Amino acid sequence: MSVYVFTGPTISPADARAELDAVYLPPAAEGDVYRAALKRPQAIGIIDGYFQSTPTVRHKEILWAMSRGIHVFGSSSIGALRAAELAVFGMEGVGTIFELYRDGVLEDDDEVAIAHGPPEVGFLAGSEAMVNIRQTLLKAERVGVISTELRTALEKIGKKLFYPDRNYTVLLRLASEYGLPGAGLARLQKWLPRGRVNQKHEDAVTMLLLIRRRLDDGLRPKKVSYSFEHTSMWESAWRQSGELRFDSNVHSGAVVLEPILDELRLDGDQFKRHSLAVLQAFRRERNLGDVAELERWMNNNGLDRHEFDTLMMDDARARWIHQRFQFAAVSRLAEELRLSGDYPRLVARALAKDDLLESLGLKNPCLRSAGLTENQLLNWYFEELLHRPVPDDVGSYARELGFASPDAFRRALLKEYLYRGFERQTKQMIKPTS
Repeated sequence: MSVYVFTGPTISPADARAELDAVYLPPAAEGDVYRAALKRPQAIGIIDGYFQSTPTVRHKEILWAMSRGIHVFGSSSIGALRAAELAVFGMEGVGTIFELYRDGVLEDDDEVAIAHGPPEVGFLAGSEAMVNIRQTLLKAERVGVISTELRTALEKIGKKLFYPDRNYTVLLRLASEYGLPGAGLARLQKWLPRGRVNQKHEDAVTMLLLIRRRLDDGLRPKKVSYSFEHTSMWESAWRQSGELRFDSNVHSGAVVLEPILDELRLDGDQFKRHSLAVLQAFRRERNLGDVAELERWMNNNGLDRHEFDTLMMDDARARWIHQRFQFAAVSRLAEELRLSGDYPRLVARALAKDDLLESLGLKNPCLRSAGLTENQLLNWYFEELLHRPVPDDVGSYARELGFASPDAFRRALLKEYLYRGFERQTKQMIKPTS
């Protein structure tokens, strides 16, 4: 499929699909746009997204998606907010709400926030968005149902409400308690059922129709004017994001790359072989096989000879080069694993381990959980599993395998120890007897 769209309470996938044939995903959270971009669609549309209970979609992942040639559109809710913030970088906002944010008429994210139900009930809306209330009151004023003064007063009352409490029933009740004109409130109450405006829904439909027209006209890959920087924060973010997968019922879920890499790292030498193969391919693609070619790369990246010498002498900046290469290598490991045939096995084992440990309340185990000392854990892994002595410098060994820290290495070993222990217990329980 060439388009992925994040939606929820604003417009249902069934209604949205009538306007645009696309893969419809739940409201966007942190990492979701990155995962969708890994599928290499022509376009991504963002309508709904999480605000408070779940980390919201990052600006950086949208910028990364566009830098890979993917058009990103936004409307209605978090999509309109992000589009207004990233319009200068090429994200395309659609609709009235986007324009209000872009022009500074609206600033607060609570203008589009609502309470809604879980996925099982289709993210059923439990409150009314302030932006919808504003547009409804503007329309009521324009057609003569209420006065400008009453509209302004009602907007102030609505804005003071906490966003999950906003709805027209509460708004009218409070307005009456505050002594606002009863005749105007009565006319508004009678007019609302047929006159209310759902601006978020209208903007979502407008965006879907625009994407469809762009596709029909032959949408070419996105071109951006910025250079995307692979910062350490970005590296940490994408490593925690993982990949987007669909089950047999086309329900989406995330498979995080880090646990898969942990499975590979625990094999030790196998991880090094895969990493070396990917790193060599990366250098080959950029003709960085010898010093002359590396110098040419430096020149192409705006470094003269003096800067190059300084770079090589400056240990901190030299490590920056290493990190850049390492990022490119690790980011392609999933593709290398697929080509080698190891990916399905590692994914299945990582998911099984995570599910089992979570069910036992051991998602983040400690040494006490395993009843081991650190030395006992290291002896078990190196001597019993790998049949080799414990390295003199365990920290260096962990870094060579790509673990973020010795603690990350220890956690991976603890999970492996506990998982293997429960596997053994299970096999013994179901072992047939004669």
